[in-house]
Amino acid sequence: MVNYLRLTPVLCAALGAAAGFYSCGSLFPLWLFAIVFVMLAALCLFRVLASLYPESRRLQLTAVYSVAVTVGLVLGICAAGAGRSTVRFGIPQEKITALEGVLLEDPRIISGGRAMATLSLRKSASIGSGYAGTGGLRVSSSGEVTVFFPEESALRLREFGRGTAVFSEGRLRSSETGWIYSAESMHVVKPASAIERMRTGVRLNLISRFDGKPWGGLALALLLGIKDNLDSNLAALYRDAGCSYILALSGMHLAVLAALIAFLLKKPLGLKMSAIVGALIICLYCFLVGPMPSLNRAAIMYLLGVLAVLGALPKEPMSILSLSFLIQIVVSPAAGNSLSFILSYLALAGILVIGQPLYSLFAGKAPDFLLQPLSTSCGAFLATAGVTGFSFGILVPMGIVTGLALVPLTTVFMIGSMIWLALDIFSISGFLNMPLTLLYRLMERIVSIAGSIPGISAARPSVILTLSIVLLLLIAVLEYRRRVALLHLQPFP
Repeated sequence: MVNYLRLTPVLCAALGAAAGFYSCGSLFPLWLFAIVFVMLAALCLFRVLASLYPESRRLQLTAVYSVAVTVGLVLGICAAGAGRSTVRFGIPQEKITALEGVLLEDPRIISGGRAMATLSLRKSASIGSGYAGTGGLRVSSSGEVTVFFPEESALRLREFGRGTAVFSEGRLRSSETGWIYSAESMHVVKPASAIERMRTGVRLNLISRFDGKPWGGLALALLLGIKDNLDSNLAALYRDAGCSYILALSGMHLAVLAALIAFLLKKPLGLKMSAIVGALIICLYCFLVGPMPSLNRAAIMYLLGVLAVLGALPKEPMSILSLSFLIQIVVSPAAGNSLSFILSYLALAGILVIGQPLYSLFAGKAPDFLLQPLSTSCGAFLATAGVTGFSFGILVPMGIVTGLALVPLTTVFMIGSMIWLALDIFSISGFLNMPLTLLYRLMERIVSIAGSIPGISAARPSVILTLSIVLLLLIAVLEYRRRVALLHLQPFP
């Protein structure tokens, strides 16, 4: 069995980068990440001292790990500085009545029929400037602002999509998360590039194909991350059941796509060539879906996994996860402040560091088909409990059990939806509507029952975080003792 707790320089660098990045950030208090980093560092030191290397080798490794932590710390601090979004309007914000900029994401339809999107500022305008540009003052601006567009402009805005330059009149205000602009009008200044328009066209075509199906909103959410058509009551049920992570595109969804690619290409192309072709397909898929921190993490890990298959990287899951974190925090530092980014990395780290040892400790004492997903869910839950409790004020342990039923059903639903989509091109997908509807109703019923079970109030997340770390150390010690016992087993005469 692979030792997922083994210390490597890239893991040390990732820990240092996390400490540097979040110590300089404002998303969570410094103490939250300080405790996590200190305990993880203690765990890593425990693994080093418990190794079988001679003392001279231990000193050498300790020096290498110290350098890696220092490099990661500097990298994290620099990334934190680069990730801060500073907005410069050029004129006093109380005088601003219009903004011009480029849509950085696909507009999302929210309650009330309005559209919401992030705008990269180009210009700010004062009273009297208007779209026609008569009177007033118009100056260059920079930064990102969240814009709420009126209902009458929402559908037209979605047709133009990401990359479109727009001008809108409205009101600006500040909030705890940044600047918010309530637009009263919308004018398209310049359409997006040809490739962006083609991408938007594909997305709109897919939306129209699933439109009208009772299960179509869930299919769009699971396949493309589009939640505009998702029943808000269903989304609330998933949240109450502790399974909202299933609706957020991440490694689980990418794994379904990767498995389907491998199934179709591995035999005709071979392992290495199918991995390369699969990497290209994954890149195109991420371009179609758009920037999502958890999905990007999974995609980067998939690409690193392809390099491992080709022999360019060692096949060590924790090292690949750590390298993915370093790459993503450098390429897209702003994503590091996203809650989905943090939970995504913590969940997978928990699966590797906690879930795998749990599975080893109880192997043979429970059916494997039940023990494997249960240990995985427990690992993810324990690793994310502190941050989840701090962010939402409640924990839903029932989600561990509910996920055992929902994850396989969701996998079947996703595969069925993709098959339906492929057959719908030839107008022969009708026979799948009933099975997909029944599967949708079954998942809806499961989350409805699970959501009725109350969660645990997390009024003091520091206590939950401390308990999670204590359990982590306990599992690590038990796993270490199990390995030592296996090494000392005497063969039968």
